[in-house]
Amino acid sequence: MPADGCQLKGGAVAGMGAVLYSAPMASFLRTLEFLGLSLWLGSDVFLSLVVAPGAFKILASRDQAGAMVGFGLWWMHMIGVVGGIVILLARLARTRTFASLVAPAALCVVLMILLTVVSQHAVSPKMAALRVQMGSIESATAKRSTQATAADSPLLVEFGKLHRISVSLESGVLLAGLAGMYLMVKELTVAGH
Repeated sequence: MPADGCQLKGGAVAGMGAVLYSAPMASFLRTLEFLGLSLWLGSDVFLSLVVAPGAFKILASRDQAGAMVGFGLWWMHMIGVVGGIVILLARLARTRTFASLVAPAALCVVLMILLTVVSQHAVSPKMAALRVQMGSIESATAKRSTQATAADSPLLVEFGKLHRISVSLESGVLLAGLAGMYLMVKELTVAGH
């Protein structure tokens, strides 16, 4: 008899292993996978389509809007990376094989994590440092700040380049997430047949 359970009629074992690998647990773990990916995609879409445009429309300056979006982006990145790890751990626990981590849906999640980490730890700090060096993102013609940076400033040009890279990385996260969601649904329908 196994140490973690008791022997049942017909040789079945009740205990921790039986619960961990039961159909309800598999459903719970799959739900965690879908929930994690849904929250990550939803936060990405919300930040991109609601928070960022709204901040630049409502707040008094581009600097304030940029700070607000940067704050939201940091939290979205943290939630995304933690969510991605939860997705992969739930998948591993559900399938009980490391091979599931190289399935296309899991690779999409790994790509999302990598793109997010690059954005958060390589691009965002450089943008923050440039903001400090410039004093303000506002253009000299806006006359909203005495420290305004001229539109032809090399710092502003570099900031614009990094912003485009950041947007590209976030777009990659979104596309990988949509592909991952499709592939997870496809796995579910294949498993159901």
